Amino acid sequence: MQACVVGSGPNGLTAAIVLARAGLRTTVLETEDTIGGGARTLELTLPGFRNDLCSAIHPMALSSPAFASFPLREHGLEWIQPPLPAAHPLDDGTAAILFRDLNEASAHLGPDGPRYRRFLAPLVRNWPRLSRAILRPIHIPRHPLLLARFGMLAGPPAAVSARYFFRSPRNRALFAGIAAHAVMPLDALASGAFGWALIIAAHAAGWPLPRGGSQSIASALASYFRSLGGEIVAGARVASLDQLGNASPILLDITPKQFLEIAGNRLPASYRRKMEKYRYGPGAFKLDYALRAPIPWTSPACRNAGTVHLGGSWEEIERSEREAAGGIAPEKPLVLLTQPSLFDPTRAPAGQHTAWAYCHVPNGCEVDMTGRIEAQIERFAPGFRAIVLKRTSFSPRQMEQHNANLIGGDIMGGAHTLKQILLRPSIGFYRTPLKNVYLCSSSTPPGGGVHGMCGYNAAHLALGALSH
Repeated sequence: MQACVVGSGPNGLTAAIVLARAGLRTTVLETEDTIGGGARTLELTLPGFRNDLCSAIHPMALSSPAFASFPLREHGLEWIQPPLPAAHPLDDGTAAILFRDLNEASAHLGPDGPRYRRFLAPLVRNWPRLSRAILRPIHIPRHPLLLARFGMLAGPPAAVSARYFFRSPRNRALFAGIAAHAVMPLDALASGAFGWALIIAAHAAGWPLPRGGSQSIASALASYFRSLGGEIVAGARVASLDQLGNASPILLDITPKQFLEIAGNRLPASYRRKMEKYRYGPGAFKLDYALRAPIPWTSPACRNAGTVHLGGSWEEIERSEREAAGGIAPEKPLVLLTQPSLFDPTRAPAGQHTAWAYCHVPNGCEVDMTGRIEAQIERFAPGFRAIVLKRTSFSPRQMEQHNANLIGGDIMGGAHTLKQILLRPSIGFYRTPLKNVYLCSSSTPPGGGVHGMCGYNAAHLALGALSH
């Protein structure tokens, strides 16, 4: 039997591996000339400076049951743990810090620490079980009490969690920067879930980066897939399902918008209407840098952090995320910045560095955010502009041009409305009305991030259907 996967992002490659391990002859078709989708690393600024096209730090990668079941280290993947998962500089020259060690993190939080540790310790200790549960679609849990404990944290909006857990303004600011990875207003239902999941993952597994860039993840997945007899064809754009002939099953690492385009009139009108209503979230405006020196942070702690959140107080970050979701390009955006060359010398020529920064903006926004992003970096690292050798900007539309799944610059595969978190992209999750055709992109559970679980879950569903 010939199986086909469209799209070579981590989800597509993971799905292909699951199918190939089950004995199916499997081919991956990729539109771009290079594989990886959102996990690609390119010389985007100057020769020798390697920046990640989309994702750079991978909080859920080491927690992924899919990746854990693959021998990726044997295929060249090496993880690097920065000394600090994240830092949040403040205007007084200090920084709030997300430590990997739970005890150290609790101590850093001062009076807020005991309650933080009391709630998180059981979740950190049982993270392998918890991560398996939350990286799947809605199901009857094997560990209901553990999931219920997480639900006490994850259910309320981030704004409610912040008031309950963090009396200190600096601690609330730290939590705001982490929760903002949800790309949704911080007073929205489920906004706290993303922040707490990332925090627990930081304590249990870290926020690692792959040596050589995110391309190393795609390359390791592809190498393992090929060792199983799989085939990858790059530069092969699929404009219609008719191109795939009698392939079965077909797994599509694409979003609902693209599925509507390639499925054509095969889809029932009722399903088409549902997919046409699927909403995409805020976009990302991204800057890649080639630097002559490390970023001159005012706070020394920032020099040890893989990820730095630049947004100031809770109130500033809350306003930034509310504006981006509401159609306004923020004047003072929350900036999420990574500096991988501090920990991985393969990213830049000796003595020089790379950095990567983005902020959330309305979907498809055409405002040039370069000045606003750099003002936030300069705010906490005076003299930053003086070390820039070259910058390359990517508007939301340019992000989509480099990766068709990033509709309007949406890096999460769809808006995080409560409905689209629970039923993503519809009540059928990965299933479509077409026999043996499945979706497996970040528009399916568990959503965005480099973990491969959308492809893993979809492929196992497809294999189960074949066996009946």
